[in-house]
Amino acid sequence: MDRKELQQRTKKFHVDLIRICEGFPKNAAGFKTAKQVIRSAGSVGANYRAKSAADFLYKIEIVLEEEDESHYWLEVIKDAGLQSGIELNNLIKEANELTAIFAATDKTNKTKMQQSKNK
Repeated sequence: MDRKELQQRTKKFHVDLIRICEGFPKNAAGFKTAKQVIRSAGSVGANYRAKSAADFLYKIEIVLEEEDESHYWLEVIKDAGLQSGIELNNLIKEANELTAIFAATDKTNKTKMQQSKNK
């Protein structure tokens, strides 16, 4: 998967989360949870679009943290019964996959940085 495809995938993840939050109860729990999960998912996509190589190395750790947070909120949404169904399960699966992709990217970048320091 190339960078452009991953940018599209992170944007779709964010949009899909916004849509699922539309079905939340119109109460404090629904509003607060929607705010948190929408914020973390949006941060994933926005931070992944780093402009420079140095910026990317810094931001990939932020992306990983925010993706992990999004995954947490999706589990809370499911466990609290704020939403259910195939769409939610698909988002949880996507959060797992994106977390794995970003963790591998972070590890690769750290290895490359260490190798360049040792030269």
